[in-house]
Amino acid sequence: MPRIILDLCGGTGAWSRPYVDAGYDVRLVTLPDDVRLWFHPGSVHGILAAPPCTMFASSGARWKRSEAQLCDALSVVDACLRFVVTCRPIWWALENPVGALRRWLGPPVMRFDPCDYGDPYTKRTCLWGQFTMPAKRPVVPVAKSPIHYMSPGPARSAKRSVTPAGFAQAFAEANP
Repeated sequence: MPRIILDLCGGTGAWSRPYVDAGYDVRLVTLPDDVRLWFHPGSVHGILAAPPCTMFASSGARWKRSEAQLCDALSVVDACLRFVVTCRPIWWALENPVGALRRWLGPPVMRFDPCDYGDPYTKRTCLWGQFTMPAKRPVVPVAKSPIHYMSPGPARSAKRSVTPAGFAQAFAEANP
């Protein structure tokens, strides 16, 4: 029986792709599905969570936040963490760019840039959770994140949230 990996707020599924390729039973929960309304799927091996970052970003991705919008965003983070508590996975990780989320979760367990794992650009990212640190495969960054060269809009937002392939592979190798 394949082991279940939950990819919460997973968007394109880029972070869980190495698990899919390795034969895991990956459950991708992303828009239009709402992780706050999803059900406990039974025995879960690992959880990848990447709640939307717009409300917590400290970069140009942020925008004026209302209290209601912030509460809504925090409820998504809360839902992801409730899955950790109820599912009791072997390992779990919650990802978000450097920003205000640390005010609610405390300091991250790990920080990285895509260039630390073979993708030649920078985009400082934080991880919270209980997992084995992936082995680094650094390359020299040649640019900032590719999103800096795109026009604002939905395509840029979608591109910004994609987990770098090098990091996804390294994480899966360290956390089978």
